[in-house]
Amino acid sequence: MDKLDRFIKLAKAGEGTYGVVYKAKNKLTGKNVALKRIKLEKFYNKEECSEGVPATAIREITLLKGLRHSSIVELLDVMQSTDKLYLVFEYLDLDLKRYLDNTKRQIEKELVRSYMKQLVEALAYMHSHRILHRDLKPQNLLVDKEGHIKLADFGLSRSFSLPTRTYTHEVVTMWYRAPELLLGEKLYCTGIDIWSLGCIMAEMLMKKAIFPGDSEIDQLYKIFKIMGTPNEEIWEGISQFPDFKPSFPMWVPANLKEIVNFHNQEEEDFLKYMLVYDPSKRKTAKELLKTNYLKCAKLTGPEMEAFPLDENEESE
Repeated sequence: MDKLDRFIKLAKAGEGTYGVVYKAKNKLTGKNVALKRIKLEKFYNKEECSEGVPATAIREITLLKGLRHSSIVELLDVMQSTDKLYLVFEYLDLDLKRYLDNTKRQIEKELVRSYMKQLVEALAYMHSHRILHRDLKPQNLLVDKEGHIKLADFGLSRSFSLPTRTYTHEVVTMWYRAPELLLGEKLYCTGIDIWSLGCIMAEMLMKKAIFPGDSEIDQLYKIFKIMGTPNEEIWEGISQFPDFKPSFPMWVPANLKEIVNFHNQEEEDFLKYMLVYDPSKRKTAKELLKTNYLKCAKLTGPEMEAFPLDENEESE
């Protein structure tokens, strides 16, 4: 039996830059999987590919083969046909964005805490292996009915060395992009993932993005209006960044309690550890794990109303 013949496509689950993701069933085990199909022909003779395979797919496969963590989506298999590449992942019911959109009530405080612990543990593991995710956002976090949350989509991830080298700053979807990237800094490290995680936590509490900019400058101003306009006093070296302007409007920090629906002070303090301007002063994932907020976390089941019925939909 051809390896691909082991799987029955049940439904289209999503679409990314380089391919379509299907919910599929393994005929041999009866288990559901996520099947990411990448067409190869359109990538031939392009610089960002190797023999027709997009660089993002090569990067994702290489990194995931070396990562084993309960809060990182597992790559089960890689299959190639003449003009397509298939990545087989463990299947989770939906992504965090869809969960937040489909849940009518505010997310329960213990679920937020549980999700944050799992995500911080995954980042601590990745960062200890010198890997940056670089594209953390609710669409790239998968959740299931038991309360697990997992990092997915490692197409923009990369290994980093210390001291940090110059990387492209065109990473991380705009709303979750750290201020140092928006200001043109090319030397960055694990702090960019921590800032993104802070934005994600705020979105869990608010049920909407905290900094929804529509351009790089608008994104900066959205951050400044809430966090205050940064200066050398709070962020040493900021005036040396390529895109820093002394003419930036001066905003004073807003009261976060009036913007984010915190359940308690501990939750607010934890968010503030991540949304710190100076990346050298942001807590690392390892430091975040030592906080009382995460020490009290336990696996918590989500609201079931947000999950699709488990039925065999027709293949698209």
